[in-house]
Amino acid sequence: MTSKLKSRALSHADTLDGKHLFRVAIVGGATLKGKEVAEMLEARSFPLAGIKLLDDDESLGQLEAVGDEVTFIQKVRADEFRRLDVTFFASDPQCTRKTWKIARAEGTVIVDLSFALEDEPEATVRSPWVERQWGKPFIPELQPGPLVVAHPAAVVLGLLGLRVQKAVPVRRITATVFEPASEHGQKGLDELHEQTVNLLSFQQIPKTIFDTQVAFNLVARYGERSVPALADVESRILKHYQTIAGKDAPLLSLLLIQAPVFHGHAFAIHVEIDQVVNPEVIAQALAGEHVNLVLGSEDAPSNVNVAGQGEVQVVVIPDAGDPKAFWLWAAADNLRIAAATAVECAENILASRPRGTIQ
Repeated sequence: MTSKLKSRALSHADTLDGKHLFRVAIVGGATLKGKEVAEMLEARSFPLAGIKLLDDDESLGQLEAVGDEVTFIQKVRADEFRRLDVTFFASDPQCTRKTWKIARAEGTVIVDLSFALEDEPEATVRSPWVERQWGKPFIPELQPGPLVVAHPAAVVLGLLGLRVQKAVPVRRITATVFEPASEHGQKGLDELHEQTVNLLSFQQIPKTIFDTQVAFNLVARYGERSVPALADVESRILKHYQTIAGKDAPLLSLLLIQAPVFHGHAFAIHVEIDQVVNPEVIAQALAGEHVNLVLGSEDAPSNVNVAGQGEVQVVVIPDAGDPKAFWLWAAADNLRIAAATAVECAENILASRPRGTIQ
């Protein structure tokens, strides 16, 4: 990138009462992830000078609320990226691949929630929650490559795994992760809903997204025409876990199951250790920032209980067959964690940028 573009990117910010404000765009502003990012920007009091909602599909012209303001979804065009500080890509992967270089040419920070850019040479997969857990220093770049938001399931597994290992050496973690339909966006939610309704009325079920029956069912693989394949998502979670948790993280074996639920990941995590440990020791190790240790049965971790929550809910269960092992039953709002990760990544980068114009 030329010095001219760098200078322009670094001088976008406005100020209000001495506080720097930033211009933001969300590509895929009407998607589930896009709406969640907009809500998270407000929840974290992100210093906004302005926000654009962009897309290139049937949502064009649609009205969306951003805080107290209502704005239109605008078409993705090169001029829409000018004078922006951050662009969140919450669209489908095809849209991200098609437009992210146009945005980068205008000097905006790229934060990718679509996973489309994870294999780009300059991309970095990030989870500030997990980075803080193992003390990985964040080294900002003047003009960073794309920041790819770590898969929310990898964030949960990395956070819990590192906290357990800090208390006691871990031999292996074996996790079964139950995937919600919302990981496929609104179309995934719609298909699960239509399958449920049609099955109850004895009608043919749609299979455009999953290419198999997911309503009232648990599956470890989608049909052949489904994209992405469940096995590919499983591989992504493992790869992101290894990236964000570091080379010394507990060894992880993973099975991903598509569950007939709309929102929220659930986790059955089996942890093997080298000694007999009181479950209270494990519980104390897990408790802390972003983790809510559940004690009462009425508030046990579940997809329902975590909806809209920014914390991971977890309970420790002794393994009745092995005193040197235990179970973690956990749940987390997948959309909320992805949005929180994305906004915090943007905050990290913007906080490190020099103010004013570079000569």
